[in-house]
Order: sequence, then C-alpha cells, then structure tokens
Amino acid sequence: MIVSENVCLSTLRLSEKFILLLILSAFITLCFGAFFFLPDNSKHKRFDFGLEDVLIPHIESEKEARHSSRQVIHGVGAHDEHRHSHSVAFGLFSFLCSALYIACIRLARLCNYKFVYFLITVVHMYSVNVNIYILSAGSSQMGATIVDALDTLYIMGLHDEFKDGQEWIEQNLDFSVNAEVSVFEVNIRFIGGLLAAYYLSGQEVFKVKAVQLAEKLLPAFNTPTGIPWAMVNLKSGVGRNWGWASAGSSILAEFGTLHMEFVHLTYLTGNPAYYQKVMHIRKLLAKMDRPNGLYPNYLNPRTGRWGQHHTSVGGLGDSFYEYLLKAWLMSDKTDTEARKTYDDAIEAIERHLIRKSNGGLTFIGEWKNGHLERKMGHLTCFAGGMFALGADGSPDDKAGHYLQLGAEIAHTCHESYDRTVLKLGPEAFKFDSGLEAVAVRQNEKYYILRPEVIETYWYMWRFTHDPKYRQWGWEAVQAIDKYCRVSGGFSGVKDVYSSNPTYDDVQQSFFLAETLKYLYLLFSSDELLPLENWVFNTEAHPLPVLHLGNITLPGSETQQ
Repeated sequence: MIVSENVCLSTLRLSEKFILLLILSAFITLCFGAFFFLPDNSKHKRFDFGLEDVLIPHIESEKEARHSSRQVIHGVGAHDEHRHSHSVAFGLFSFLCSALYIACIRLARLCNYKFVYFLITVVHMYSVNVNIYILSAGSSQMGATIVDALDTLYIMGLHDEFKDGQEWIEQNLDFSVNAEVSVFEVNIRFIGGLLAAYYLSGQEVFKVKAVQLAEKLLPAFNTPTGIPWAMVNLKSGVGRNWGWASAGSSILAEFGTLHMEFVHLTYLTGNPAYYQKVMHIRKLLAKMDRPNGLYPNYLNPRTGRWGQHHTSVGGLGDSFYEYLLKAWLMSDKTDTEARKTYDDAIEAIERHLIRKSNGGLTFIGEWKNGHLERKMGHLTCFAGGMFALGADGSPDDKAGHYLQLGAEIAHTCHESYDRTVLKLGPEAFKFDSGLEAVAVRQNEKYYILRPEVIETYWYMWRFTHDPKYRQWGWEAVQAIDKYCRVSGGFSGVKDVYSSNPTYDDVQQSFFLAETLKYLYLLFSSDELLPLENWVFNTEAHPLPVLHLGNITLPGSETQQ
C-alpha cells in the first residue's frame, strides 16, 4: 500500500524529519542552480562526459565496441555551443529534480514499507503534496522511471544518481509479485534498460535482474502459434490479450519488438530459448500472405490468422519495422534475412502509405480495409530516423532516396510542431480538407513529452550534419522548458493549440529514457555512442553490435 508523505513523516523522529527536509532542500537548490547559473558558455570550449570503458562480454578482441574512458565533445561552434550548454543545463536540471524520487526511496526505507516504490511507470509531477512523489501504473506498480532512466544518467555523467538507482534496484526490484504486465513494455523499458545499464557500467546486477525478468515473460509465448500474449502475470504465468484488440489478436508492434533484447539475452546467458522464440515469430510471419505486401497490425495467436486489415507505421505497427532493420544492424549486418524482410516491407509502405500533400509535405498514412487514411501520428515520426538509418545498405542504390525520404518526414513532423501555439507536436495530425499537419480532434491535440520527432532530428543530424536539425531540436528544448516544466519536473499538456495549456500531471518514463537522451545526443559529438558500435532499442536503450564472427548463437541454425 502506498503511504502518504504526511502520514509517513509523522512516524519519523524530529531529527529524521530535519535531515529529510535538508536533503529535499538541497536537491531543489541544485536544480535551480543548475538551470539558472550554469557557467557562461564562453568559458567552456569542450565537454567531458566521463564514460567508462565498456566491455562486450566474451569478445575481448572487439576494442572498437568500447568507449574510451573520457569522451570529449568537440567541433561545436560558439552559437551551437551555447545551445549545447543550455541543453546540458536542461538535462541536468531535469535529472536533479528527478533525484527527488531517490529521496523518496530513502523516505520509504525510513518508514519501513518495502513496496512503496516497488514498481514505477509514470510520475505525477504537478500536483501539490504527495503526488509529486507517488509513481503508479494502474493496479500494478513497477520501477520503470528508475530503470528507464539509468542509462541516460550514465551517458550524461550523472554517476552518483546512477549509483542511487543501482542501489535501489539491488535492494528493492523483485519480480515475484502477483502483477499483470505488458510483455512489450516490460521488454523495451525494463529488459532493454537493464541490459543497456549492464553494457555501459559492467555491473553484474543489471544482467542478473534482466534475466530474472525475462524468465517471467517466457510463459507468454505458450500459445498455439508461439505468438505471445500481450500481457502475462508475473507470478502465475497466465497470459491474455487486450480486450480491445481485433478478434482477440496480438499486436504486431508488440510481438515484433522483442528481437534485439532476446538475442542479447541468449548471447549473455547461453540459453537458446530467447533466440528461438523471436526467430519462430519471424519464420511464421514469412510464411503468411500479406495484403498488398503490408503487415496488418493484428494477428490471432490461437489461429495464426490476421485480424482487421489495418496497417500503420505509427501506433500498433511502428517498432516491428524498426526491429527488422536493427536486427540486421545489431548482427554486424550479417542477418541478411532481417534486412530483406525490412526492405520488402518498406517498399510496400512506400507504395501504399506514403503520399505528398497538396502543400508539398510528405506524410505516412494508415491503411484501413483498402482505404488510405490521410492522418499521421506523432509515433510515426520516428520513421524519418529509421529511413536514414537504413539508407546505407538499401537495394538498387537507393541510399540517397531513403536519406531524402527521412529528411522529408523530419520536415513534415517539424511542421506539425511549428503550426501549433506551443511549438509542440500534437498526438496526431491530418492532411485532409485543406488542413495539413494540424490536429482536428480534441483528443489528438495533446503532447505527452514524446520523443519520436527528436529521435528523427538526431538520426538526421548524425547522417547529414545539417544545422537545421540542431535548430529544430533547440526549438523543442525551449518549448518543453517553457510549457512543460512544473514544480516537480515535467508534465504533458492537453492542448498544444491553446495559449493557456492545462497539464495532464504525468511525467512518462520515456521522457527520461528517450526525449532527454536524444536531445543530449543531438548536441553531442558523433563519438558519443557511435552508430557503428551501438544500436538503440525502441526505448532508446543502447545495445552493442554483436561482432560474433564465427560464433554461433545457441539455438540458431545459421551463424549470426
């Protein structure tokens, strides 16, 4: 049971109350000091991130896959350097404020209630009183805010906060509870976050916790087809699908976004089960007929048949395509089957879903039962970065074409931001009836600190070094800071077209895992997490490229 701050404080001795208030006051002072009093950028010609050596287990010869012990940012002009300074201040401010939840963990320990922070998904950041601190996810509670933010803390050089998170995980993160969780969300946030923290820091506890949790997910695959259920109970292993999904189906983006993490689990443990589960999914999909070459978003795990013929590169479909490309990249470009599947899928998407508006904006629509809906979601904006990332290695010498396509998508998504009052993008926007890149319905006008547009800016910057991507990223920094920053952190807003926005009172864990990380990387050197050595999962957790050479993964039929 979650105990309120006031009730808990009443159980503490006066000295403990004084110490706690002192700690909280110090955090708040540091937050505002970091944001408002960062030294003048003219005094900072270089930025040092202090990344420690990263050892890829079992591959001693892969020196290029390690970070140098001191990564120095360079090559940033004075104007951009000021933006980088402000971006660092912005990130540091956020994380010093997010350290309040570390103080709350300590408060929980003083009050002797074990599970108050057992599992955390979102943070209520705006409400006065205890809601600043309480983090919840409906009936189940998982520590996603802590786990999801770990690698961002490490990359930003906030090692004290990282160690606090590690300590909490060592002492409190236990998966033997009677809780039903999303297989997809747990995989990308928890397993991905723990694996990234392990690879960056070398701390064994993160690998151990990742494997413990992965074992809890395996019963979800016990279906007639091997397509996993959307949800599984961590204690009983009983799985089920979302009640709203078409004909009891599993979701393409959910069962198709397991490959990266599960391959790494097999690699680290030698247990072939993880690799075999995800390869079975790929083989099953390869045998199925696809309408117009498109993958519908729904697949029934009992019958192996498609549900409603709805195809989207946004919600319900998005990261399936992303993981096909990243499976190839993560294999050191040896998984040619994954690359071929990706290329075929993108060809069908370009033929049936990608259009240009009357105003010249390239967008990706959604296919619904033979009809193209001229609407694009914020989630779909990740695709600009995906096209750029997959340009090298594309068939028929189309690298330039896909890089240009990525640039066009980035431009469209920037327009969706620029055409709002707050300069923050809506959840979805139309290209119909004279409207372009503008939300129409009230329930599509909100912004919940999503990262996809920033993600595409970062990839486009890495591949083109066009300064407009840093300019656009800086615009987003200013808008988030102006309209989303509240007393306890950052909150989503309900209407980006309103000059007096109301808050949704939620700081999603992906804001720390993705949005701030991509902003930080956007203003950093290419030598920080170079893309030839690292592949980011769909929650922005970096996993190393597996230069396996002649090593065969357990359970695989061919070398990866």
